[in-house]
Amino acid sequence: MKKLILGYLLLCNISLFAQTKTPRIVSISGAVTEILVGLGLQNQIVGTDVTSNYPASIEKLPKVGHNRGIGAEATLALQPTIVIGTKDEKGSSFLKPEVESQFKSAGVKVQMFAQIYTVEGTKKLIDEVASYFGKKAEAQRLKQQIDVALKQVKKLKSSPKVLFIYARGMGALSVAGNGTSVKSLIELAGAQNAINDFENFKPLTPEALVAANPDYILLFDSGLESIDGTAGLLKIPGVAQTTAGKKKQFITMDGAMLTGFGPRVGLAVLELNKKINL
Repeated sequence: MKKLILGYLLLCNISLFAQTKTPRIVSISGAVTEILVGLGLQNQIVGTDVTSNYPASIEKLPKVGHNRGIGAEATLALQPTIVIGTKDEKGSSFLKPEVESQFKSAGVKVQMFAQIYTVEGTKKLIDEVASYFGKKAEAQRLKQQIDVALKQVKKLKSSPKVLFIYARGMGALSVAGNGTSVKSLIELAGAQNAINDFENFKPLTPEALVAANPDYILLFDSGLESIDGTAGLLKIPGVAQTTAGKKKQFITMDGAMLTGFGPRVGLAVLELNKKINL
């Protein structure tokens, strides 16, 4: 009975907050979080998912789990008026239907915006989030920042093959294929994705690695650290036999920046372009 009463009081409090003018936002998308901050709405964010780690001040906010496994209880405890995130081109959201139903039953709005891994897709996402919160003027500035960075991207002398390895220790290595944000970013930087015969990600195998023979191997900063740096990377079967391995052409970037396709997408493309051009 006590739990039922506490649950009822929590729902009442949430409903009360839902009627206030100032939104209490829980963002479950790193890209959307960056957009909200860029629009001047950081003070209205009361919690985020674990993929939201930029700017640094966002790290101080309560976390409600990974965007693929958001906890309803942890989120509702923050008394949000809206949960905001992204969905793919097909309309599929990372948020589980049963969790979304719990939010709506508690009087919390749920708004998911389509995210397409292109520059225009990012600009559209910025526009839609800005329009939703009445911040159209601020959106223009964010989009201009993307264009300023992209204008500095230089054409590569060739179209090198770049292989992205998602590493979470030696026992968890996978590579990016079609339909991934990292493939789109590699192509925007003027290079080509090294492997394109599958969708999404698949486990790395020595045979596929040698056959792809990438000119560069790209990882998250944290990914390279998880396999003990460059020395560990060279111990992965097949790496030393590739052009990237022989020349030690390894590139690392911040994970959220590399794959997020948020307001920093222009800077991410420029950084990758410069590192390939070195």
